[in-house]
Parts: sequence; C-alpha cells; structure tokens
Amino acid sequence: NKLFYNRRLRLELCVSRLSQGKFSFPFWLGLMLMIPSWIVNWSVSGLRTHLLFFPLWLGYSLTIDGLVFYKTGDSLLHRSWKRFIGLFLISAPCWWLFELINLRTQNWLYLGKAQFTPFEYFIFASLSFSTVMPAVFETAEWVSTWRLFRRSATRCRVPSELRHLKFYFFLGLLLLLMLLIWPEWFYPFVWLSVYLIIDPINVKLGGRSLFDSLKNGEWRIVRALWIGCLICGFLWEFWNFHSFPKWIYHTPHVQFMHVFEMPILGYSGYLPFSMELYALYHLLTFIIEKRKNFYLFSPNRLDTDLSGMK
Repeated sequence: NKLFYNRRLRLELCVSRLSQGKFSFPFWLGLMLMIPSWIVNWSVSGLRTHLLFFPLWLGYSLTIDGLVFYKTGDSLLHRSWKRFIGLFLISAPCWWLFELINLRTQNWLYLGKAQFTPFEYFIFASLSFSTVMPAVFETAEWVSTWRLFRRSATRCRVPSELRHLKFYFFLGLLLLLMLLIWPEWFYPFVWLSVYLIIDPINVKLGGRSLFDSLKNGEWRIVRALWIGCLICGFLWEFWNFHSFPKWIYHTPHVQFMHVFEMPILGYSGYLPFSMELYALYHLLTFIIEKRKNFYLFSPNRLDTDLSGMK
C-alpha cells in the first residue's frame, strides 16, 4: 500500500545517505551559524547577545535537523519547509504567554533590558522567543531516533474520558489561579497549568493531543519531549551564563545548588514545559487548519504507528 511504499522509499534514502557518509546542507549551514555565534558571544563584551541569540539557535535547529535526516532520511525541515518556518512564527507568541504570566510571578528577570526602547526590546525578544519551539521539537525528534526509543512497552495509562478531561481542565485553571494569587508558593505550576488547560481543549476540538497516546500507555513522544527539552534547557542556561543581555532567576525556596544561573530543581520545569509547547502548537495549528496536524513525530518515520495516528 501507499504507506508501506513511502516507508520503503524513506528507508532506501536513509541507507543511501549513510553509505555516502554525507550530511545535508542544513547541517553544515547550522554549524556555520551556531559555532561563530557562540564564540563571538563569549569572546566580546557589552551588548551582543540580542544580535546573536537568533542565529545561534537557528543554527542549532538546522544542525539537529541535519543529524535526524542523516540518521532517518526524514526530518522536520525536509518534511515541510513551510511548517518548519511556521514553528518560528508560532513559537514567539506562545513564549510571550509565559512572559505575561511572569509579570506576576517575577521568576526571571533580564539584565540589560533597560538599554533598549520598548519597541527594540519587543523585536529582539520576539526573534529570540521564535527559536524555542524549533529547538525543542528538533531535539525531541533526534531523541526519538535513539535506540532507547525503538521499542515501547505499554506503561501507565492516563485516563482521558470526557469526565477526566474536564477534571484536568479545571485543575489547570485552579493551579493557574493559585499561582497568580500566591506566586511565591505556587509559581512552579506555570510549567504544568497551561498544559492541563490546553490539551483537553485539543481533544475536545478533535486536534492532536498527547492524550491520544497516553490513554493507551504509549509514552514515547512524551519521553522524547522531556529529554529533548531538558537538553535544550541545559544548553540555554549554558549559553546564557556568559551572555549579555542575560536572564537571572528569582525562585523562592529553591535558591540553592545552581547549575549556571538556574537552581538545579528548576530544571525539572523543562519536562512539563515541553508538553505545554506541544499542546500550544497543536491548538494553534488546528485553529488555523481545522484538522489534526501530524507534522511532529510523523508516523511515517516511527517504527510503529502511535495511538491515534492513521
């Protein structure tokens, strides 16, 4: 059938790439953007990171895309360059949502912000925020190619009947309300509440949701998102450490054992944050396209179809 034929073509392409020992052009372009940006950012003083953040993380995304394509014959960029660009366009407004919540929680602050006009800050910040989704989703796709993810035993099933989805939704609203009222104690819920609110809406609308696989005990996508976002989080903090402008944290009750600027417990927030990005992306793409979007973790590339993928 058509699905089998497409998989066979992709496998043949992958074998061809491996036998030639060649990486795609985006891989080399990514390295040419990423390495000089990192070196310059850590070598000069004064304002520079606002100019270098975007090319570095664009380069990172292209490099990881090249690694995935080298290994599988498929990648986000080669799957659809239009959707790849769309990741950048959707990423910026999604991160501005968390910036809006941070106006109340004040968990992170930007050193050097005062040296920009409001318009300049908005433009440079939006460019930087636009790289979040591409970096996380590219890394998660790369993680999903690891041998660890080739097999998937049925694990804990997450109930997702209508009554359960209503519970998750109202729990998310409650957590969001709590963190807005008592931010000093409940600020960590910013990295969970948005997911609990958005993903049940995706199910209700008929869009793609992590519940599609979790209800059957299929955790591969979630694990790839977790590890992928954790890798990005470590690199974000590493890059930020010697940058300017840069961000610093104010996280009450956990200001100890810092790894770069981030308290070590803060890295746990990257796990649910990856799920929030996934949910937000599929909500916005469903609103635009009025149908499920299987661009991320394409079933054509996975060993077996995940639950809900046809």
